Amino acid sequence: MPASFRILPERGLVYVQYSGFIRLADTQRLIQAYLAHPDRHPGQKQLVDLAAVTGFEQDFVGLMAVQAAKAAIFDPGGRTQTLMVYFAPSDVSFDMARHILRSWHGVSTVIATVQRHEAEALDILGQRERRLEDLLSAAR
Repeated sequence: MPASFRILPERGLVYVQYSGFIRLADTQRLIQAYLAHPDRHPGQKQLVDLAAVTGFEQDFVGLMAVQAAKAAIFDPGGRTQTLMVYFAPSDVSFDMARHILRSWHGVSTVIATVQRHEAEALDILGQRERRLEDLLSAAR
């Protein structure tokens, strides 16, 4: 599956992982699954792992529409901010993250950043682990 997520409720964190070639439809399916999850709530920090991305659909207009829908999901009342950290170690994943960051421009309820190193991404999110593997193992 090119897109999946795991909610770590004890950390107030959602781990999202993309792999392979990513289409906007993958994100739309992920949003629907996230909406239905009982542990979802506004203000959860988001760690988006793009390390395994090999390419992505470059539809900026479509991306803007998806991001607008996501902003409404994160905080329907517009009062809670969501911290989104994109882990993008490769050139392809970094390019994808840059497109995504541009789509968040002007959305005051989302604070987004891109990091090329696991330790820095985890540090921004206030996690003590230095590797994603350690974070996910500790949260089981």
